[in-house]
Amino acid sequence: MSLIGKEVADFTVQAFAENEFKEVKKEDILGKWSVFFFYPADFTFVCPTELEDLANKYEEFKKIGCEIYSVSCDTHFVHKAWHDASKTIQKIKYPMLADPTGVIARDFDVMIEEVGLAERGSFIINPEGKIVAYEVLAGNVGRNADELFRRVQASQFVAEHGDQVCPAKWKPGAETLKPSLDLVGLI
Repeated sequence: MSLIGKEVADFTVQAFAENEFKEVKKEDILGKWSVFFFYPADFTFVCPTELEDLANKYEEFKKIGCEIYSVSCDTHFVHKAWHDASKTIQKIKYPMLADPTGVIARDFDVMIEEVGLAERGSFIINPEGKIVAYEVLAGNVGRNADELFRRVQASQFVAEHGDQVCPAKWKPGAETLKPSLDLVGLI
């Protein structure tokens, strides 16, 4: 079943962000664009490469009004320990959400119950708290922050310009399409 249009359920979790612990709630994501970036676990192999890729692009996400939330089923204490131990993870400025009970992972349908870890899933959430785009990959394949950023931009564009759609590889400034009977079969 598709999660497109699903509203994120209420949640309150601990996070590690900007070298401190803080609480993050559903109300914190409302009114702005968000990316929930699930990954299996701290102190692993593919995960730090993805989180670093996002960290390197974080300022660009913020400039377009989008917050990043990385999420794993580790505790906020483990996030801090990983941050303290890894030069790669020290680059992260976005909140690292702790989901040790799996409440968020289950809501987004990425919980691997038999091992207590989250799948590698990326979710774009609109300002109303609804999922507008997502992908879930096998645990051994990393994601690309540039493509995720492009998808956020496209999602923002179509939310603002409801009569237009973004074709493959669309980027801001490129041509869009206006669906109509006249276009059927001509593309």
